[in-house]
Amino acid sequence: MGITAEEILAEIGPVQEVLDAHDGIVNVIDTAEGNIMLSLDGGCNGCSSTPMTAMQIFYSLMKLDAVNDVIFVNGELPEYMRDFIKKKMAKEAAEADQNLTSGGDHEPRGEII
Repeated sequence: MGITAEEILAEIGPVQEVLDAHDGIVNVIDTAEGNIMLSLDGGCNGCSSTPMTAMQIFYSLMKLDAVNDVIFVNGELPEYMRDFIKKKMAKEAAEADQNLTSGGDHEPRGEII
């Protein structure tokens, strides 16, 4: 079973609170096959913070197993930001795997400076 628009909007809840304060709107256009199509409208139109908002939404949604990709139909998320988030998520996954195999306590390892 796929993901619903309601589940998507619930997942981006903390971002939505900021958008509400600035009259921003997230419109879920499609969720077919885990490919989420969104547009950021209202106060987001012309806002210089829209790419950062899109990046936060992308990061939140890409953590969900049911999501294959997040597409912003108005081009709100530049490719270099998508790449940055994908690399960040790959690093987090590798660190989580390492923590699971390093002694069994599953606690994140800190760095000694």
